[in-house]
Amino acid sequence: MSFFQRIKRPGIVKLHPAHILLLGFLALIIIGTLLFMIPAATKDRHHLSLIDALFEATSAVCVTGLAVVDTGTTFTLFGQIVLLALIQVGGWGFMTSGILMFIVMGRRIGYKQRMLLQESMNAFSLQGIIQLLKRVIVITLIVEAIGAVALSIRWAQEMSVGKAVYYGIFHSISAFNNAGFGLEADSLMKWVGDPTVNIVITGLFIVGGIGFFVIADVFEKKKITKISLHTKIVLAFTLLLNVGSTVLIFALEYHNPATLGSLSTGDKWWAAYFQGVVTRTAGFNSIDISQMTLSSLVLMMGLMFIGASPGSTGGGIKVTTFAILILTLWAVVTNKEDINIFKRRIPSSLVFRALSIAVSGVIFIFVIFFLLTITEPGAEMHLIAFETVSAFGTVGMSAGLTADLSPWGKILITIMMFIGRVGPLTMAFALAIHSKKANLRYAEEKILIG
Repeated sequence: MSFFQRIKRPGIVKLHPAHILLLGFLALIIIGTLLFMIPAATKDRHHLSLIDALFEATSAVCVTGLAVVDTGTTFTLFGQIVLLALIQVGGWGFMTSGILMFIVMGRRIGYKQRMLLQESMNAFSLQGIIQLLKRVIVITLIVEAIGAVALSIRWAQEMSVGKAVYYGIFHSISAFNNAGFGLEADSLMKWVGDPTVNIVITGLFIVGGIGFFVIADVFEKKKITKISLHTKIVLAFTLLLNVGSTVLIFALEYHNPATLGSLSTGDKWWAAYFQGVVTRTAGFNSIDISQMTLSSLVLMMGLMFIGASPGSTGGGIKVTTFAILILTLWAVVTNKEDINIFKRRIPSSLVFRALSIAVSGVIFIFVIFFLLTITEPGAEMHLIAFETVSAFGTVGMSAGLTADLSPWGKILITIMMFIGRVGPLTMAFALAIHSKKANLRYAEEKILIG
């Protein structure tokens, strides 16, 4: 009898699918923590402390990228492979990886498993959910393979072939899953103006960040006029945010000698583009984040909060949630009853759901930020805020505070990464429950707002 059947037996506590997913992520984190504590995982053969191992495992499973130790110099090949495995499973999601194992073993996928998979992938319906999962796996492997080959060819020009291939595979998996883990201490700063590295890495995390539904929809429909409203909104707002953030980073950092100021005009644009688009999804960096202007850090916090797209490997409240909030605001300002885009009307239920996800995100961030001001009394406020939002958005970008966190600070950021991966997602699952309509409605009365 499977786990999914046992939880429905009489006398055993029944779990909502969201709770099962949450427990699944917790199980992966615990396994990763134990593996990182094995002496063979670290080069000095001294295992990581429990807090550091938990932090690294959570960051990998939640595809965040924040790290309290340097990946390249701390972990052995075994430790790095464990890290990659956690990133891949975390990027796919607990249920996607679990159902994949069922398929490999030839097990039948029942209704309950399909329902859990639907919740995990945030799919519209159960119809075709297994086919969608197979597409997700195929798309992932193809895109990661292409990225690995391209990066390997480029890096083979400056390092041994074996090292170049390993670097290519590691960074391709990390980028596509929006994890942001790298093997160099300065991330990708060595290749700040390199077209190949910039295009391949950004291409990987952009594709991983727009979501598998969008990729499948574009390939199936082929014509822009036939794609779904979801795909249109994701592509339109992703393009808008990417272009806007690139231009703003370029303008804000143009004269900063510690970031773009010392670069050529061409390299300035490459760095601005990379840092502008990476902020919403992955935690790589091609310039020193700790030296960026305060205005740039504030802009990046906003982008990290928005995050990637539903059904993707990225975090945040999701670009569609942000789009609905902006469209709702516009409808209120223009005194319109309906929220319309691309000649389609957004249902009010989605507006409430988007508002709930955004508000819950703000509350989570505020609580962790407040607690960090207590545990990290010597840290600057904007650095604490940046680290908190980065963890919530599972971005993994740091302005330099992560390595100096106290033990309690590490625990709080670990909690924030977990919340960022499953918190808003769990909220969306809970809101998606088909509850019965109440038979009783109370009298309406207005209150003053604004």
